[in-house]
Amino acid sequence: MNIYTFRDEEQFVQTGANLITSLLHTNPRATLGLATGSTPVGLYAKLIEMHRQGLVSFAQTTTYNLDEYVGLPENHPESYRTFMNEKFFNHVDIQIERTHVPNGNAANPEEECLNYDKMLEEFGPVDLQLLGIGHNGHIGFNEPGESLSGGTHLVELQEKTRNANARFFPTLADVPTHAITMGVATILKARQILLLVRGEDKAEIVHRALKGPITTECPASLLQCHPNVVVLLDQGAGRLLV
Repeated sequence: MNIYTFRDEEQFVQTGANLITSLLHTNPRATLGLATGSTPVGLYAKLIEMHRQGLVSFAQTTTYNLDEYVGLPENHPESYRTFMNEKFFNHVDIQIERTHVPNGNAANPEEECLNYDKMLEEFGPVDLQLLGIGHNGHIGFNEPGESLSGGTHLVELQEKTRNANARFFPTLADVPTHAITMGVATILKARQILLLVRGEDKAEIVHRALKGPITTECPASLLQCHPNVVVLLDQGAGRLLV
């Protein structure tokens, strides 16, 4: 595991963008696993900037997103499909049919999960998986517990997670209670993992995840089992790793 801490936001996002663009220069047909949330927004903006400068193309790239809320219309302003379109896909040369986000409105969510894993098995593995981390240690929407689901699955969101996401919705009651998420085993199949974490409020969980015991009570701690993880932290998130 390679851990880097940055004082400067520009260096933080540029380093992440360089890692992705270097992969695409070597393999233009690479498969990317993507994430939503506030942390990767700067990275997506930097990739858009580099694309406009002619430094990278996504024309042959395929993407699979980690997760999606259940029950939000695809065009809802807080759906993860909308997020990805507005923050990234609509601004680069990627073919929209090569972008995949779980269908949170599938008539049969369990079947949607199986089909998503089937696609990943058939067209994967993911070459680089982008991740953030929740305050309770979740990656994707894999919540802490006595056990974890390996494959893509339907999950009930913990109140701590819903409270953290409530700032994006009119009220807490509007935050979905369930989501579809890649499982930890699916995530760990990626050839390389890029974990981005910002903020002093994440320092404690970063220390647990990267330096603490490997436990399902902190799903991100299972990243310690992966042979190729790059972690980018700002100073606040990395303050307990000294």
